[in-house]
Parts: sequence; C-alpha cells; structure tokens
Amino acid sequence: MKILLTGATGYIGKRLLPILVGQGHKIICCVRDKNRFYCPKEFQKKIEVIEVDFLKPETLTSIPEDIDAAYYLIHSMSTSTANFSELERISAENFVYRINQTQLKQVIYLSGIVNDESLSKHLSSRKKVEDVLNSGNFAVTTLRAGIIVGSGSASFEIIRDLIHKLPIMITPKWVNTKCQPIAINDVLDFLSKSLLNPITYYQNFDIGGPDVLTYKEMLLGFSKARNLKRSIYTIPIMTPKLSSYWLFFVTSTSYKLAVALVSSMKVEVICKDNRINDLLNVVPMPYEVALTKALIKIDKDDVVSSWKDSLISGRFSSNISKFLKVPKKDCFIDRRKKEIINREFTIERIWSIGGETGWYYGDWLWDLRGFIDKLYGGVGSRRGRTNKHEIHAGDALDFWRVLYANKEEGKLILFAEMKLPGEAWLEFKIINNTLYQSATFKPEGFLGHLYWYSVLPFHGFIFQGMLNKLIQ
Repeated sequence: MKILLTGATGYIGKRLLPILVGQGHKIICCVRDKNRFYCPKEFQKKIEVIEVDFLKPETLTSIPEDIDAAYYLIHSMSTSTANFSELERISAENFVYRINQTQLKQVIYLSGIVNDESLSKHLSSRKKVEDVLNSGNFAVTTLRAGIIVGSGSASFEIIRDLIHKLPIMITPKWVNTKCQPIAINDVLDFLSKSLLNPITYYQNFDIGGPDVLTYKEMLLGFSKARNLKRSIYTIPIMTPKLSSYWLFFVTSTSYKLAVALVSSMKVEVICKDNRINDLLNVVPMPYEVALTKALIKIDKDDVVSSWKDSLISGRFSSNISKFLKVPKKDCFIDRRKKEIINREFTIERIWSIGGETGWYYGDWLWDLRGFIDKLYGGVGSRRGRTNKHEIHAGDALDFWRVLYANKEEGKLILFAEMKLPGEAWLEFKIINNTLYQSATFKPEGFLGHLYWYSVLPFHGFIFQGMLNKLIQ
C-alpha cells in the first residue's frame, strides 16, 4: 500500500515511519524542508520524500493521487501562541481539499482527549481539526490521547527536568489535575493497527494506559523510578502566566509550548471510550512500565526522536535551507585552523559536541551564555541533544540548530537560535589534513556591532581552546 505520512520529521512521525516500512508499505513523507529529513540507507528504496507546506495550497500538488491512506500528524502550535488555532484549521482545510482529489480511503488523525466540558485553546483546536477532517469524502479514524510517556516526548522531558533539578517543588494547583498517560509504544500500536482497518473507519477513540493519575503522582512516580527523594507543595496563587514562566525557566521547554501545556494541564484528560483496546487487541502498559522503558532508552542513548528537535523548541519560523549558505559579506568572522592528528578521532569529537559532552573548553562560559539567553526569553542551552554521538540536519544542539552534518565529508554547520542582534553560524570542516573552524556573525545595526566587540575578548581562548581539544 502507498501511505502518506505528514509530520514525518516530528516526534511521532519519526517513530511511526520504520514500523510502516517494516509492514511493507511504500511511504510518501511530507516535509516542509527536505534538508531536515534524515532517511536511513536501508529505507531509501521504500520512501519518497516530498516538500509540502499545508499553509501553502500551491505546494500540495506534489501529493500523489494513488495513495491508499494518510496519517495526519500536523501541528501549527510552534508558529504562535496566539493564532495557532487558525493556522491548524487552514492546514486541515487545505489537506482535505487536496486529499479529496485522490483515491485515498482513510485518514488517521492523532488528537487529544476532549471529554472535559471546558477545553483549553490547544484541545479546542485539536477538536476543530477533527471536524474539518470529517468533512472530507474519506473515512477518518481519530485516536485521542492525553500525556504520551516516552523518551523525548515533551511531557516526559518536562517531568524529567523537574525531578532531576528540583528536590523541593512549589507547584501550581494544576498538578492535582487527573490524566490518563499512555506509553509511546502503545500509541504506535494503535496508529499502525488502525491502518486500513475497516472496523476503525468513521470513528473516534480515546487511547490511554490503565492508570488515572494526577500530575503530582506522575512526578512522584518518576522520582521513585530514579530513586530520588522529592517533595511537592502546591500553592493556589500561581497564575497560568506565572506557571508558564516557571516551566520555561526550570525546564528545557520553550515558552510557546509551556503556555500550551499549562492551559491543557488544567483540563482533565481521562478516557471514556476505550473500546479500541478490544477491537485492536492492544493492552496498554501501566505508567510505571512505560517509565521504565523510556528510562532504559535514555540510559542506552537510544532515543529515536525528541520534541526538542522540532521547530517549536527554538525560534526558527522558516526552513533551515535558507541559512545553509554561510555569508561572508558584511560579517565578522573568527577563522582558525589546525592540522589534525587522527581524522576519525577528530570527527567523533565534533559529532559529540554539546549536550552532556560539553564544548571541550570553557564550558562554564557556554553555560553562562545559555543562562543569559534564557533570562532574555531565548532557548538557553538546556535542550542538549537527542543522541550523544549522532546528529543530523534539523536537530537541536543546545542553543544551536544543525543545518548540515556530513560525517564522510567531515563538515558540520550550526546556526545560533539564541537571542542575538544578528545571525550567527559555527562551522567545522576537514580539508585534506586540516580542521577549519569558523564562527561567523552577521550583525544587525549598532547593537550587533557592539555585541561582537563585547564578546571578542573571549573568542581567543574559547574557540582556540575548543579547536585544540578537537585535535588532541
């Protein structure tokens, strides 16, 4: 079968793709920017990648007409905290218009649980998208999930940040809201088993694990799994805005995502219609088991996808491709080079840079820069990296975004996502037996020039020290 996979570079899409390929399907991956899509060599013959922006109807003509089914995993929340609902509606309408022109039989949509009488903007938007999809001339299967527990999921990573960083927590009252978490493996089971399965057509289902827990119980469950003693105290005076700032400063989440999560955490997300468990013969695992599996993945450095690599984690509002060519005109450039001793060793050092590994020299200054960026509402350096030794174009790397990564070529280009009066690139490339390292800054006005000269005194030992460590 030929399956259309939207959101192929997202948290769910990256994990669903190998399952669908393993089932023998031909997968058409919809991405806004091909440079953000990494395809393993063993999948390349079974995958076709097309560039589609569902906010731009003219790009949808690249979707083939002979598709059998589609997964709708699109989310526009990263664009704005104010108008994401409108953008999601437009995306869904454009999708339906194009899909109506194909031979498609089924669309599978992953939504949120919407059983509470008072819904957040985020959950209301999800329900509106569901209504738009149901207006098409094809069968829709909607799977409604609450908190997804898995290595790299936004909710899981926020819980992990809070437990690891705060022995004592003063929390808002929404930590007593009840929810029904579900393991990522079970979500993928439901998604894959619903595919072209007539018993799921024209229906919506709630999917969740067997445990109904408060967010406080989920936090304490995580602390127990990590053998950490934690105390949580609730106060009623913390407003949604203060709660959002609290999450933003304490965890690695972006402010946009913090706002959406806080508004949703005030709403109970508990399953009412979970008959799909019997229909598809899926027995969702308990929260404790889901936690254990996620932590094993993290400890083994085997995280397939992370929300941190999505655009919502940073400040990108356009394709990374437009930044691929590092400018030279009207730029300040710090260029350094050094003869390498062992090419393989140096490449491994470059490919492991950032995150838990650090920057090899003056790490406290890199951390300070990240802290200052966070204070000004930037991404900071808490995102780290998804994998300790592998990076691909589109990945987040502390306060950088990976633009280009080619190990065989020995070339890596990073773009700064921190708040700056300008644009900045960090590039590493090996030519013959020499490592070339360059930091490029394109200033914006007087403040840009002032910024460059204010940090210039630190470049000498930070960049030279890093270059030396990449060689030694």
